[in-house]
Amino acid sequence: MNELLTCEGLTKSYQKGTNALDNIELHIGFGRIVGLLGPNGSGKTTLIKLANGLLQPTAGSIRIAGMDPGPDTKAIVSYLPDAAWLPDWMRVEQLVEMFRDFYADFDPAKANEMLEKLELSPKAPLKSLSKGNKEKVQLILAMSRNARLYLLDEPIGGVDPAARDYILNTILTNYSRDASVIISTHLIEDVEPVLDEAVFLKNGRIFAHRSVDELRETEGMSVDAYFREVFKC
Repeated sequence: MNELLTCEGLTKSYQKGTNALDNIELHIGFGRIVGLLGPNGSGKTTLIKLANGLLQPTAGSIRIAGMDPGPDTKAIVSYLPDAAWLPDWMRVEQLVEMFRDFYADFDPAKANEMLEKLELSPKAPLKSLSKGNKEKVQLILAMSRNARLYLLDEPIGGVDPAARDYILNTILTNYSRDASVIISTHLIEDVEPVLDEAVFLKNGRIFAHRSVDELRETEGMSVDAYFREVFKC
């Protein structure tokens, strides 16, 4: 098996005649950092939710390491949603313990090291933190798993620019070479330095799936510039 994520004819409809995803063909190998890029409503979050088993396809298939999304894939997929979801009343250290109890691959030492680097107190109640610091905690928890596939939906959207370099370096250095990371984001210029591949979604379809190096060489522009050219109003 040489693919970690496989989509074949993947379609998701929320209303009759309206496809959030339309006949998606996508193949992601191991050891890749992939940008999932597109304007609002292009299907990025829908694709991530399908990969995490939160939605079911209307047609076609999606497989993780050869398996249908379900309990077996949840054991190897680390998912960071695009909304706050952790219990607000818990302290950060309690959240670390909760993740250790829930996930066999969770590394509390790694989580505590990142909390220290980002100056986040383990004793702090989550509800006392700013929106950006809450997002940092969520990302730390997601990246402290030794997963095979990381699904990160807008992981740096609310994070201050000063912390973005550290967080992107954390993403880059905290996954193994037999794992892959899929990052959905609008902050393309910020994440571009860590990307191996870019998948561009437009109206629920894949407009392009290209190596970042190949795109720069053939188009003579950055991923961010290419995105702005393709999706300009």
